[in-house]
Amino acid sequence: MAEAFGPASEVFCWVPQEKGDHCDPVDTRQLQLLHFCLFLGISLAALLANGLIISAVACSHHLHTPMFFFLLNLALTDLGCICTTVPKAMHNSLWDTRNISYTGCAAQFFCLLFFMSAEYFLLTIMCYDRYVSICKPLHYRTILGSRACAHMAAAAWASGFLYSLLHTANTFSVPLCKGNALGQFFCEIPQILKLSCSKFYLRELGLIAGSVCLAFACFVFIVFSYVQIFRAVLRIPSEQGRHKAFSTCLPHLAVLSLFLSTSFFANLKPLSFSSPSLDLSLSLLYSVVPPVLNPLIYSLRNQEIKAAVWTLMTGCFQEH
Repeated sequence: MAEAFGPASEVFCWVPQEKGDHCDPVDTRQLQLLHFCLFLGISLAALLANGLIISAVACSHHLHTPMFFFLLNLALTDLGCICTTVPKAMHNSLWDTRNISYTGCAAQFFCLLFFMSAEYFLLTIMCYDRYVSICKPLHYRTILGSRACAHMAAAAWASGFLYSLLHTANTFSVPLCKGNALGQFFCEIPQILKLSCSKFYLRELGLIAGSVCLAFACFVFIVFSYVQIFRAVLRIPSEQGRHKAFSTCLPHLAVLSLFLSTSFFANLKPLSFSSPSLDLSLSLLYSVVPPVLNPLIYSLRNQEIKAAVWTLMTGCFQEH
C-alpha cells in the first residue's frame, strides 16, 4: 500500500505491486475492507489489553510499586503507537483513499518516533528497576522512591520528545526529489529517506548515526545490568528463590527482545536490502504487533496483574 504527500497520481493497490502489475478494482476493494477489519481487530485488542493494565495499576493500591508504575507508562506508549498509525490506515481503507498531507505525515512521524523512543528509554529504566530489586533488595524502596520513579519516567518522556522533535525537524527539512509516494501505510524514516535528495541524505544519515550511538549506550547499560542480575540470581541458595527472581525478569526480557529485534532492523537495515513486502511486514511487526503482545507478555506470567485485572473486570460487571 502507498501513501502520498499530495494528490495520488498512480493506480492504488493495497498489496504492494511490482512494476507492470495491475489490480482488479473489485479485488482491491475487498482487500481494503479486509485491511480495515484486520486493523480494527488489532486496535481494539491493543486498546482493551493496555487499557486493562492501566486501569488495574491505577486502581489497585497494592500495585503502586516502581515496577508497575513503569509498566503503566509502558502501556501508555503502546497505546500512543497504535493510535498514531492505525486510525489513518483504517480511514484510508474504509474511504478508498491513500493521501496524507505533508503536515499530517510530519505529525504522524513525530508522534510515532516520540512514543517508540520513550518506550525504549522506559525499557532501559525498567531494567534498572529489576537490577535494584534483585541486586539491592534492602535498598529498593530507598533508591526507587515515588519521587525518583516520577523523575525517571519524566526523563524518559522528555528525552523521547526532544529526540523525536530533533529528528522530525531534520528529516522534514530535507527536500524530496524522487516523487511523493511512500510504499507504506504510515510515515517512517526509511520510506522518507528513499525520496530525499542525495546531497541532503548524508545529513540525515549523520543524525541516524548519533541515534545508533545513543541506542547502543542504552543497550550496553541493559546488558551490563542483566549480567549483574544473573550473577546475583545464581548466588541465591534456594531453587524457588532463583525461579521467582528469574520470573520477574522474563517478561521484561521478552518485551525488550521483541522491541529491539523489530524496530532496529526495520529502521536500520540497508535501503538496498528492501522490498515492498518485506518493508510492510517489518513495519507491522514493530509498529502494530508489540502494543498487542506487550500487555499479554506482562500479564500472563504475573499473578498480581492477573488478579488485579480480574478484580477490576468482575467489579465492573457486578456494578452493572
